[in-house]
Amino acid sequence: MAADKTTVLIVEDEPAIVELVTFSLRESGWNVSSVQSTQEAWDFIHERKPQLILLDWMLPDQTGLRLLARIRGDRHFADIPIIMLTAKSMEEDKLAGLNNGADDYITKPFSPRELLARSRALLRRKSPEHADAAMRAGPITLDPISCTVSLGQAKIDIGHAEYKLLKFFLAHPERVFSRSQLLDKVWGDHVVIEERTVDVHVLRLRKALKEAEHLIKTVRSVGYMLSEKT
Repeated sequence: MAADKTTVLIVEDEPAIVELVTFSLRESGWNVSSVQSTQEAWDFIHERKPQLILLDWMLPDQTGLRLLARIRGDRHFADIPIIMLTAKSMEEDKLAGLNNGADDYITKPFSPRELLARSRALLRRKSPEHADAAMRAGPITLDPISCTVSLGQAKIDIGHAEYKLLKFFLAHPERVFSRSQLLDKVWGDHVVIEERTVDVHVLRLRKALKEAEHLIKTVRSVGYMLSEKT
């Protein structure tokens, strides 16, 4: 199965900062990309929506604050977690960043370990399906670090699409999602897939889960959910 790593986009024009942050995050198993301007960042997120953006304030073409407002104003990208990473340390600057939609604000110089910890905390809070803690339900254990799924002590074979689907269900237990919601949240709304394709992947997921297939429940006329309730 292909890896399903968290993708982080660094929007920063200082090579030393990019190198430091990239090294720290890749050591934790995350995919890291970087761009040097707001336009490059905007182009990137249209091609590949990241799970986290680390955004500098001062950039060559325009301020990171402008990009932040643009992202928050677009329904396709408004939910991306964003941490501002900047030399601007005045209280009014922090308030401006947070009031414009930043989820966190870290000033330079910074500790890479603190940045990683705060990034993980933000993903746990806003995008639990992209956090890296093990996820469990009944006999199922999904390990985002190794991208493996186990039933009890035994690892099982599972396709990439079914892995992503299971990971999303585990992150949002006891919640019903329609087929269109699952297409948007799991595959992304830029992918052209028919809603009925979701049924195929749910069927494959249940088959892979064997005796735990009952945890994936069909809610008639609505969609699907993961539930441990009988």
